[in-house]
Amino acid sequence: MLSDKAEEILETLWISSEEKKIQEVTLEKLGIKEDDTYLKELLENNLINLTGQSIINLTPQGKKEGQDIVRRHRLAERLLVDVLDVKDELINETACKFEHLLQKGIDDYICTLLGHPKVCPHGNPIPQGKCCEGKIPHLRIISPLSRLSPGEKGKIAYIHSTDQRKLQKMMAMGVLPGKEITLLQSFPSFLFQIGNSQFAVDESIADEIFVRISEKE
Repeated sequence: MLSDKAEEILETLWISSEEKKIQEVTLEKLGIKEDDTYLKELLENNLINLTGQSIINLTPQGKKEGQDIVRRHRLAERLLVDVLDVKDELINETACKFEHLLQKGIDDYICTLLGHPKVCPHGNPIPQGKCCEGKIPHLRIISPLSRLSPGEKGKIAYIHSTDQRKLQKMMAMGVLPGKEITLLQSFPSFLFQIGNSQFAVDESIADEIFVRISEKE
């Protein structure tokens, strides 16, 4: 078990090297001194190594652990926003504390409950876990519209799409967070109802509408 501070350093290092593609991350950039106890903790656990000029690198084991920490943090953000309705200014601070409680295994349960979300509320990708391969269907709270059964309904939690044309199309149909939505049929297209209007979309769009399930008719 790593200390919270060591996990935060590992998280920052993983984001810097793996997502931002910064080639040389130094102790100075991370605000760490060579005699820092948390640095020793990471070295002793073979999660990092140091090269010339105090450049810090992740070991293969460190990359895996860093990715898991980032995954837990972003799942925590998703849980806080979609289920607990925590406000924006509290999301990151609360998630930083909450991520340390999501030990290995628990994060997979959270991910399944949330319908295996692809991005955090800030649009950053959530690394996949083993649960995303199996996609256990029976513990869902949040689910893509494409995985609802006809008759299931709820409120739109969020939309995940980088295609502006799709976003404009969804907005024109009234597909917005907080709106009540009911899936009427899933074949040959996904037919859903918002208010008194019904719309049909293909699976690529239905995959990008995430619904907080309320009940099945």
